[in-house]
Amino acid sequence: MSPFWRFARQMLRYRCQVAWSIALAFVTAGSLGAGLVAIGPVLNSLLGEHHKGLSTLAEESNALGGLALPWGREPIPAWVIERLPESPSTSLAVIMAGIFVLTVFGAFTTFMQQYLSLNIVNRTMTNIRREAFHRVIRRPLRDIVVGGPSDAISRLMQDTAALTGGFSALLSKFLPQLTKGIGALAAAFYVDWRLAALSLVIGPVLFLIIRSLGKRVKRASKASLASQSRLYQAAAEALQGLRVVKVHSAERYEAGRFHSFNKAVLQENNRVRTSRALASPLVELLTVLAAGVIALIAANNIRVGAIDASVVIQIFIALGAAGASLKPLTGFANDIQQSSAAAERLSELMRAPPEPGHDQALPKLPRHAVSIEFKDVWLTYPGSDRPALRGINFTIRHGLTVAFVGANGCGKTSLLSLLPRLFDPDPEVPSTPNEPGRPHGSVLIDGQDIARFAVRSVRRQIGVVTQETVLFQGTIRSNIAYGSEGATEQAIVHAATQSRAHDFITATPKGYDTVVGEQGLTLSGGQRQRLAIARAILRDPPILILDEATSMVDADSEAAINDAINRFGRGKTCLIVAHRLSTVLNADLIVVMDQGRIVDSGRHAELLERSPEYRLIAQRQMQAS
Repeated sequence: MSPFWRFARQMLRYRCQVAWSIALAFVTAGSLGAGLVAIGPVLNSLLGEHHKGLSTLAEESNALGGLALPWGREPIPAWVIERLPESPSTSLAVIMAGIFVLTVFGAFTTFMQQYLSLNIVNRTMTNIRREAFHRVIRRPLRDIVVGGPSDAISRLMQDTAALTGGFSALLSKFLPQLTKGIGALAAAFYVDWRLAALSLVIGPVLFLIIRSLGKRVKRASKASLASQSRLYQAAAEALQGLRVVKVHSAERYEAGRFHSFNKAVLQENNRVRTSRALASPLVELLTVLAAGVIALIAANNIRVGAIDASVVIQIFIALGAAGASLKPLTGFANDIQQSSAAAERLSELMRAPPEPGHDQALPKLPRHAVSIEFKDVWLTYPGSDRPALRGINFTIRHGLTVAFVGANGCGKTSLLSLLPRLFDPDPEVPSTPNEPGRPHGSVLIDGQDIARFAVRSVRRQIGVVTQETVLFQGTIRSNIAYGSEGATEQAIVHAATQSRAHDFITATPKGYDTVVGEQGLTLSGGQRQRLAIARAILRDPPILILDEATSMVDADSEAAINDAINRFGRGKTCLIVAHRLSTVLNADLIVVMDQGRIVDSGRHAELLERSPEYRLIAQRQMQAS
């Protein structure tokens, strides 16, 4: 089963509404067919096919009443025929009134069918978007690093929108138009099955055309969606880094880059346009040819008296209604094929395995109280040909403050990202003739491999404050309580007070209800960092990771933040990535890293004496501070 139909099956969650929608589509088609059949008596009355004057409703009913059905019952009972009007004018008025009632009834059933269909589509797409986002948010970070967040966002937004169009075409357009076409064809067969049968000759030809063009639309649509993803990425990067773009006067470069991606989208969309534009004229050409053949045959039959002119007119009206209903099916089929391309991309997204550790059967990690150990850890980022970490073996006792120092790119942040399992160590690498093998590395908390425990229980024990603080659209209160469901007002205020954020929060007009702008740009760097620390304090984790938390703030903010960290970090294991000398001097242990390896560790004075790497770092990176 193709991805589109797998997603479409989710509409069956609303079986009752789907059943009603299908039933209403057939009821609408039935009312159309009945209206087309009812045109026959009108034509007979107007053309006087049965005699010189206008025929009456009673006469038409008598003609039908004389027919015997297979099960022996007459189509129209005699007592009904007796009560029909005898006047031709009255008969015509009754027939037209009946057609009007059928039209009103058909309009009502069409409205109800559309209402139910769009309700099913909207509910189903809400479920699919929710599931897709749930899958994305649980994917391993390394997958997002490779594909980029813009690609995932594009699939979540653009591809689901395209899939919505396909579902709408299927249920609210394709189904009612198809049933109407069937109803009109049934009316044509009822009037004269021989002429109506001629119209079916073009059916297989139309199917082959729709199938061929549909495949082209699907291929082009998939390429178009991929181009739109790259276009979205270019726009997002330029707007998110707008400050850098402006200060480097790179507006022209970014506009050119956007334009090149935009042209690629145009090219792929034009391929879709060509295939879709071909469908309608080809169908019209075949329809006209078929109508011409039927007209010639009908004219010959009228000339020899084998058929009445009113029957031919009724046949053409019915076939015209069928053609008008079935002609849009080529466009709807292309809509579905276009959605199939989006469904394939969404399916790829949702088939991706989640990050390990979310199995509900995994045990919870007990609260950290003894040690943290990195054992034979190697880490290679996707797409890289050289490891970021090489054979790390290191143990940290509970309650120590450990500072990691080294040149940019030496692996400090990579090492600490293993602890909350943002990345996992490389798997076991077997030996080859050219390179020795290495075992699977592991990260242990209190002697237990964290890979054997539920990832949520591991992350709940870790508070993280990074160089670039991430704040979300919302109030200051909601940002402090982020990730701490059920936190009380008292706990939030206490965390803000400990992080030295309470004073500036209460100085704002709305206090804790103050809304921060997107990415917290309405706050200063020091204020954002203190909110991030308050968020970590509220979780009360036994492990605290500080990744250059004070590198982007002024001296006063740094003093306040360091004071808050020192107070909160007592009795906790603090792992710090720092370039500031003041932070390093206060650490219980300093770990020196170079090119993915730990080259030395000790206190400041010891390392200055014996470690040339540390002396160079102290002179170059920490001398100014």
